[in-house]
Amino acid sequence: MSTSTKSRNAPTGPSPFAIEAAALPVEKFSDPEITARGEPRAHVPLFRLETLWFNTGTLCNLACASCYIESSPTNDALVYIAAKDVSRFLDEIASEGMATREIGFTGGEPFMNPDMLAMLEDTLDRGFEALVLTNAMKPMRRHEAALVALREKHGDRLTLRVSLDHHTQTVHEAERGPRSWDAAMEGLRWLSREGFSLAVAGRLLPGEGEAEARQHYAALFEREGIRVDAQNPLRLVLFPEMDESKDIAEITTACWSILDKSPSEVMCATSRMVVHRKGEAAPRVAACTLIPYDPGFDMGADLKEASREISLNHPHCARFCVLGGASCSA
Repeated sequence: MSTSTKSRNAPTGPSPFAIEAAALPVEKFSDPEITARGEPRAHVPLFRLETLWFNTGTLCNLACASCYIESSPTNDALVYIAAKDVSRFLDEIASEGMATREIGFTGGEPFMNPDMLAMLEDTLDRGFEALVLTNAMKPMRRHEAALVALREKHGDRLTLRVSLDHHTQTVHEAERGPRSWDAAMEGLRWLSREGFSLAVAGRLLPGEGEAEARQHYAALFEREGIRVDAQNPLRLVLFPEMDESKDIAEITTACWSILDKSPSEVMCATSRMVVHRKGEAAPRVAACTLIPYDPGFDMGADLKEASREISLNHPHCARFCVLGGASCSA
């Protein structure tokens, strides 16, 4: 995996969202079948492919303090995915009769990919819902006219989810760099004025409660004229933090009953992500949006091959999905 190079506007200090925990013991998450304590590791079957994600590439106009995928203006560990490859996977959904409802696009910054509008149009024309994760800054704003045309044609089947890491400019820019707040807010206001189906992705500071954060986001949205319901968890998504270097419990088969959870509730039960790793001849399918580089989570060259069950053998499986209860999908 390539490492990111900081942009000139990158934050200079540590992430304000940094997890305070001991280092992850090396014996944890080392065996796909057995935990460090010798217990059977939990697995998740694919119940249905409800959401297929495409990583558009790791290049981004920002270099955040704690980007889990290390996106930056120079990191092309995941190269731009091409419209023809997206089309091939959408064809497979149709030929295999998969009950896929939603196609998601994430990055990097998706609107830096030169094929982004073509991929969106193909997705929407086939009748899928489309979800785009964006920072709503200059790369997106370059395509205002085309995006308005897509909204006029397809309505609320197109949703844009904007990353606004905190409800305060100080914390947001500590994570995303100076001058990132005003540009993101301008993009959010534009999307709201134009009537797009709109969502926001936020985060919680250590010790900050969800109810408190939602109140502050609500006040911000009202003040700025942004049509997002901060009390709706589908419209304001507050993600748990991730740091694969920090200790976390492993998920065993017994955890489902202990936590009163079902494997069907975990993100990889209903989704996969297509990535094109630098140096590989063609895109491949990864288990989920969170783990694009780990060879243990490479599921194969096509969706049919990628339908097998997944071992929860990564700290993100525990912290984000099972214990955090989060999902990237709408």
